[in-house]
Amino acid sequence: MTVAAGPEGDAGAPLRPRRRFRPRGRASAVPVPSAGAAVLSSAPPAPAAPVVVPPAPVVPAVVGDPRGAVHHPARAALRTPVHPLVDHPTHPPAPPASRRPGGPWAAWSPCTPQECLPPRATTGTLRLARRTAALLSVLAVAVTVVPVAALLGPRVLDPVLRALHRAVLRAAGIRLVVRGGPLAPADGRGALVVADHTSWIDIPALGAIGPVTMLAKREVRDWPLIGALAARIGTLFVHREGLSRLPGTVATCADALRDGTLVGVFPEATTWCGAISGDYRRAPFQAAIDAGAPVRPVTVAITTPDGRPTTAAAFVGEQTLGDTVGRVLRLPGLVCEVTVGELVEPGPHTDRRALAARARDRVRHPRPATTATAV
Repeated sequence: MTVAAGPEGDAGAPLRPRRRFRPRGRASAVPVPSAGAAVLSSAPPAPAAPVVVPPAPVVPAVVGDPRGAVHHPARAALRTPVHPLVDHPTHPPAPPASRRPGGPWAAWSPCTPQECLPPRATTGTLRLARRTAALLSVLAVAVTVVPVAALLGPRVLDPVLRALHRAVLRAAGIRLVVRGGPLAPADGRGALVVADHTSWIDIPALGAIGPVTMLAKREVRDWPLIGALAARIGTLFVHREGLSRLPGTVATCADALRDGTLVGVFPEATTWCGAISGDYRRAPFQAAIDAGAPVRPVTVAITTPDGRPTTAAAFVGEQTLGDTVGRVLRLPGLVCEVTVGELVEPGPHTDRRALAARARDRVRHPRPATTATAV
């Protein structure tokens, strides 16, 4: 899934194999290369030439694994991003923008379901059916209620949308945890809300904590049911590949910010698996500068119920919306943790490149929040 507008990324460092130590004075097993057997000896082992052992392959975390011993490499990137860019252990690194398919302006990601996602769950059929029915019920209510609420204005529409977004997450078995304050600035100004984009979960997660008008690719408008609802609630649709229309998109976004709107944007321009992240496009930040509006960085982290980061909910490559939603509905559960960062104010001489870099750093290196609220 692609939602609008990103350059510069981080990646998790490859995991190092653990080094095993043998206590002195005790029997130890010495491998014999020719036979592959172990010879037990109580005498101290004779000195041997050092053996170089290649690192073991990193296996993505499988949600529901009873052993709980395998951690997806996304853990390193989501918790402690590393600079400079380090190759992700499970798929090729991202080439420079000038060498990407379609050129530097095309929305692109190296992530694919085969290389970035854990194996599809083979259990949870009844869970899938129950949650599908719950999600369809929420959508049916939305189709009925949203048009009426939109006619009554923001005072009615905003709380209705927050309630519906929370209902979507609950129906899908996702627990939402919010850290930090509200999205809107205290002085009532509009703000550009920016976050990395990994999953369809990102949108209801943002909508559940504030009335956010999303900047979305034009193709979303043609999606059955969802596209009609998105248009009804004021989503700003843009042509990502139409550079001639970019100034108009920036102007539309800037006007919304001047009116006090929270405009949500994913500056990577497309979804990444979360173990590594994409570059930030700078056009949305020009809108913030033109409107004199601050940027609100938001970090969205998706984990298993026991706290392990996972890419199971990622929406990447040739996946369809039905496939990624179905994967999530089969899982025992997920936790979506949203950390609301401090405002980034554009200075009088700040350019969009510098503002995008500051926002990206705040999104990927969030400051610890003192309070957490389960929604």
